Amino acid sequence: MSDSLKILFVSAEVAPFAKRGGLGDVAGALPKALKKLGHDVRVVMPAYQDIESSIDSGRFDLQSSAGQLLVPMGGGVFPAGVFEGRLPGSEVPVYFIAEWNLFNRTEIYGYDDDPYRFAFFSRAALDLVKAIGWQPNVLHAHDWHTAPAVTWLATAGQADDWYRGIPSLFTIHNLAHQGHSSWDILDTLGIWTHSLVEEAYGEVNFMARGIYHATLINTVSPTYAREIMTPDGGAGLDGILGYRANDVHGILNGLDFDVWNPETDSRLASHFNADNLAARLQNRRALQARANLPQLDDVPIVAMVSRLDWQKGLDITGHVTHLLMNNYAGEAQFVVLGSGSYEYESMFARLADYHRDKMAVFLDYMPDLAPLIYGGSDIFLMPSLFEPCGLGQLISMRYGNVPVVRSTGGLADTVQDGITGFTFFDYSAGAFWDALERAIYTYNNDKDSWRNIQKVGMASDFSWQRSAFGYQQLYEWAIAKM
Repeated sequence: MSDSLKILFVSAEVAPFAKRGGLGDVAGALPKALKKLGHDVRVVMPAYQDIESSIDSGRFDLQSSAGQLLVPMGGGVFPAGVFEGRLPGSEVPVYFIAEWNLFNRTEIYGYDDDPYRFAFFSRAALDLVKAIGWQPNVLHAHDWHTAPAVTWLATAGQADDWYRGIPSLFTIHNLAHQGHSSWDILDTLGIWTHSLVEEAYGEVNFMARGIYHATLINTVSPTYAREIMTPDGGAGLDGILGYRANDVHGILNGLDFDVWNPETDSRLASHFNADNLAARLQNRRALQARANLPQLDDVPIVAMVSRLDWQKGLDITGHVTHLLMNNYAGEAQFVVLGSGSYEYESMFARLADYHRDKMAVFLDYMPDLAPLIYGGSDIFLMPSLFEPCGLGQLISMRYGNVPVVRSTGGLADTVQDGITGFTFFDYSAGAFWDALERAIYTYNNDKDSWRNIQKVGMASDFSWQRSAFGYQQLYEWAIAKM
């Protein structure tokens, strides 16, 4: 095994403390897997309003830690509190940077001062480890929110013996969200550097900065790593990614098997495994009851659990839903769980109102319902325009639910057509419908093949332990480059 490393893990989201997407899942699970490999991992995140309020309620059992930090920003110093907790089910410390004016808000993102908020957080995370006397071997930063930490470490930080020689790994979870600010944010951070081709005059692109200044870069699937170096997939940053091509790697996200386990999940109506798939029937009936759908055992239940926005392929889903609900592939039921764009919420609400005996829509974040959908439905849809990794298809396979996905990003790396699911390539309603029609035909007419697809999917190893070995290798390579 590799020598024990000290890893500073910096993220704007960490499940279960704060989560809006896959970033939170990764930051909540990967450190625990690295800890099991023998590494000393310390996680740092902002203390958002929910976390601040939990201090009094005792929900997360947080304790005051390093007292007060004095964070240098813009020629002055600004105080920040620090609280400490643990990732649930582990001994991995989590430090929360508390600054009332910046983080004690109802939402994680979406404010005009987001660039300053996360620049402050990034600098505070680096100051924290010095304050507690813990010198990391490597900084692992995630997405544009923590790119200022990577940038400062590679520039101004080199003047400080404490930080000099610490390499960084910058993980891209979603290249489309890049973080833009005026140039004076670099002055505020005490950074002197040149502009990048990817930055407009007087502007800083945090994502581009992270890519440029990091020792190594990775994305959350091998296919997405290749896609972002193309004009179609690069979101305007394919040039700088091509420049760093030898340092860009892809490691597939894992799944927390302690959380997502159909044999123990308390949110299911009935536990099951690959040798007892008949027990899924009770979950089907519980889902139909929850969705107010007829209790039919012989029709496929198709499902989506998704953030409702353009990335998820919803502009090609409306027509497919129309065909599905009008029996073009035979009788079926359809359940949707998610929230997001008003356009797509309205689309699904109208369709469900028209097909209320076949379709149910839950336009909310309902973590208790999601496992029942995975464990009670038969076919899971992910027609994404792009998908850095995706967790829905991993969960669906783990729960004996057969995914129908567009072959892009992590979906291409995890779902094999006819073996663990059904795939399509062209981003069109026609190609999507053909794949879904093939899945429904197999479900209705070839039960042996269907059961085999379920079992192969359930046996697939998408554990975080596998992914953790990949990250361990990148940390070692980053250290060797310094």
